[in-house]
Amino acid sequence: MSKINELFTNKLNVINVGIANFRDDLLKQNANVTHLEWTPPGRGNPELIAALDKLEDPSVTDKIEAANKEAVERIINSQPVLIGFDQAINVVPGMTKNTILHAGPPITWERMNGPMKGAITGAIVFEGLAPNIEAAAVLAASGEIIFSPCHEHNCVGSMAGVTSASMFMHIVENKTYGNIAYTNLSEQMSKILRMGANDESVIQRLIWMRDVLGPILRDAMKLNPNGIDLRLMLSQALHMGDECHNRNVAGTTLLIQALTPYIIQTDFTVEQKKEVFEFVSSSDYFSGPTWMALCKCALDAAHGIENSTIVTTMARNGVEFGIRVSGIAGNVWFTGPAQQVIGPMFAGYKPEDSGLDIGDSAITETYGIGGFAMATAPAIVSLVGGTVDDAISYTTKMAEITTTENPNVTIPMLDFIGIPTGIDIQKVIQTGIMPIINTAIAHKDAGIGMIGAGIVNPPIEAFEQALLALSENIK
Repeated sequence: MSKINELFTNKLNVINVGIANFRDDLLKQNANVTHLEWTPPGRGNPELIAALDKLEDPSVTDKIEAANKEAVERIINSQPVLIGFDQAINVVPGMTKNTILHAGPPITWERMNGPMKGAITGAIVFEGLAPNIEAAAVLAASGEIIFSPCHEHNCVGSMAGVTSASMFMHIVENKTYGNIAYTNLSEQMSKILRMGANDESVIQRLIWMRDVLGPILRDAMKLNPNGIDLRLMLSQALHMGDECHNRNVAGTTLLIQALTPYIIQTDFTVEQKKEVFEFVSSSDYFSGPTWMALCKCALDAAHGIENSTIVTTMARNGVEFGIRVSGIAGNVWFTGPAQQVIGPMFAGYKPEDSGLDIGDSAITETYGIGGFAMATAPAIVSLVGGTVDDAISYTTKMAEITTTENPNVTIPMLDFIGIPTGIDIQKVIQTGIMPIINTAIAHKDAGIGMIGAGIVNPPIEAFEQALLALSENIK
């Protein structure tokens, strides 16, 4: 029998490249198929291919490699330590009484989505700048409120990220490089300001956080002269089954365990301390913002390194997804459209109810945890969807677009390899593989809050813009 005829009598073993539909058709015909995901570098765009060629020229390759080596070493060697809590007006650079910080790249009031507007109007009422939500909306549109990205003030903020003057902030110091990062306190979950909810219950919770929770945490940390080593605690949390973006069961336990000896020594009443412990126990998310500040603190230390192609920020404002890259110093944003988050919805809600991807919490994936570390937290799939195999696959796939592993934060299920660290825009454009982010879903309208969680990828346009800019700025 000829070799050609054998093709029609033997079971086929096929390698399919690129288009998944071909694989699916072959599987229906009972063939053995290995699928290779592949797209042309730069999606075949001649301008992007020319930029890649320029960056891969031997005359600049060594410069980029040296710059990237420095950037990832600064991320890995950073030692973020929680040193205190205080109100934003007292510690955040550039904060004023009529300043409101928000998640993601810059955006004006007119362009903001429902959850962002809901959170801002709620914050305006909370600060006493307007008597009600309707008056707050008028004030927000008047030009008298200063809107600015959290990231441009050494801050990060979950979901809408809205941060106002009297909110209490984590203060996290990078003991290696000296920079400081901030983030506000967790309101816990569901119907909360950061998800766009803003009714009286939300405002009253914020007032309690300002008057009781924040001061207790501030005074507790004043009794702790050494601070709390967050990198060590992060590593422990991952070993205990968290990925420290959307699953924080272990992290919250470890954090409140570290805070408790100092909380009980403060001068507040037993009833107030009891309220704090009950608040923490109401949701596992208490430590979620803490890890965001850790990641921000480490990544800021790697920003502004000439010729580096390492991503130092990923953030979303509900309309646009923005990135910043180490080799482009300052607050230069590269943006693309915010994407739809795909995942399980709470009962009674449909995908069309959801707002687009929002929040600074993708700083966790930028560092290498969250979606990048889902192999540490198989139970996360019950929240964001997918399977345990998917969770492991996400982590291993991210190694293809990162520069190294972080030996300080490891993954037990994968033989204790370090988390994938240092997203390289060159590798993203070359492979077409996009960073994976797991995140909460807020309702598209103001006033409702969280309605689900899932998986999302950034828009490739942001990475393409960054690559073109770097190719023009390489020195």
